[in-house]
Amino acid sequence: MTNRETASAPGKINIFFKVGALKSDGYHEVLSVYQALDLRETVSVTSAESWRVSVSGNISAEQISAVPTGEENLVVRAAKVIAELAGLERAHPINFEITKNVPVAGGMGGGSADAAAALLAVDELWCTGVDGEALMNSAAELGADIPFALLGGTAIGVGKGDKLEPIDDVKRLHWVLVPMDAGLSTPRVYAKLDEIRSARGENPEQVETPSKPYELISALQLGDAREVAKHLHNDLQEAAVALMPELSITMHAGLAAGALAAMVSGSGPTVAMLAESEAAAESIANHLSFEGYIAIPTFGPAKGTLMEHH
Repeated sequence: MTNRETASAPGKINIFFKVGALKSDGYHEVLSVYQALDLRETVSVTSAESWRVSVSGNISAEQISAVPTGEENLVVRAAKVIAELAGLERAHPINFEITKNVPVAGGMGGGSADAAAALLAVDELWCTGVDGEALMNSAAELGADIPFALLGGTAIGVGKGDKLEPIDDVKRLHWVLVPMDAGLSTPRVYAKLDEIRSARGENPEQVETPSKPYELISALQLGDAREVAKHLHNDLQEAAVALMPELSITMHAGLAAGALAAMVSGSGPTVAMLAESEAAAESIANHLSFEGYIAIPTFGPAKGTLMEHH
């Protein structure tokens, strides 16, 4: 029997997103509050003769076909990172089986979750016992959203969004997610925001440093969904809507179906809708499905990357 190890990692949404100044390296200073959702990606690994990636899951066939199955997939790069951290002469090829529940290209960190799960599963498969802190640092180099997929829960991200500070004692919130078929390019959304700011007479290079959303944090810890709804915010939303006006129609549909709030998550194009309860989330999702949307009820915060022991 060949050894097989399986790990799972959560997708995420951005429930608060502030964009500060455009810096000389082309990046913006950001402050984001991430929440991990109970939509988990699962990655199983076994030793193989050559690198192989197969993908299945609870998403559309078009979305599954959009996932790279060659060595450019982040899971293969994650395995090579483990080999490097463990000081192995070379990375032995692995067969990865990815089971996806997170919509592709919606800014929900599905690819990052796959990489996070691969890091843990490969470390276990090879019995390399890589140090946690070294793993976190290498994860950040592999992709900005991977450290959060490892951590899970709810956290504030600053810098490029990869320096994380967990928010503890966050009570459960119920969400409905509506992914869109078309993607939005993140650099285009940021460029559009700079353009909108300039048109308003603001200098994109002189935006003040975003400060922590204390009211949101206390609402999250109180578990008052109506209070949380008042403090959800995304600076990128107006730019995303300008590039993809139908996002506005989707958000209105969610509010009409009973959501407390509806927002574009990060640079989009996924729309996140906050519901008052699990029953309300089911009802909103049913309403939207009836109108032809893909609507996924879920909850957060969810645990970070975990080994799934058989």
